[in-house]
Amino acid sequence: MTGRSRPLQFALLLLVLGLVLPTPGRAATPQYEPVFARVQIVGNDGGGRLRPRLAEVQQLRDRGVRVEIRGTYCLSSCTLYLGAGNVCVRSDTAFGFHGPSYLDRPIRSERFDYWSRRMAAHYPPPLRRWFLTSARFVTRGYVTVSGADLIEMGVPRC
Repeated sequence: MTGRSRPLQFALLLLVLGLVLPTPGRAATPQYEPVFARVQIVGNDGGGRLRPRLAEVQQLRDRGVRVEIRGTYCLSSCTLYLGAGNVCVRSDTAFGFHGPSYLDRPIRSERFDYWSRRMAAHYPPPLRRWFLTSARFVTRGYVTVSGADLIEMGVPRC
């Protein structure tokens, strides 16, 4: 290395360090987007327990994951994905709604009301009103709404 190239190399080193090291007023945050799935496809989901599904929907919302509800059907707690934030539906998907219930015993009225409202909070306002006045009282089977109907209520189309 010659004496003349040393200052040039030193200047380049300072330039590189200046680009990667934090400076006052500049946070040490990565300048790239982490690579992981930013879209979750939901389809042919028969539902399940409310509490775990609510936690999953909240995680998707917190991470900003786009949820695309596709497939033939989305039943019961699957419909809570409508509250995931960045969500879309296919017009030909059938959505099955019903109120909260326990499989092995009757649900107390205060628990029924609590879980009904928790569920409804995940729906757009027109659907929420319909759910709270009608669908939540169905505790056996489903009331079916098409993705096309949800799109008319303001849910984005996939």
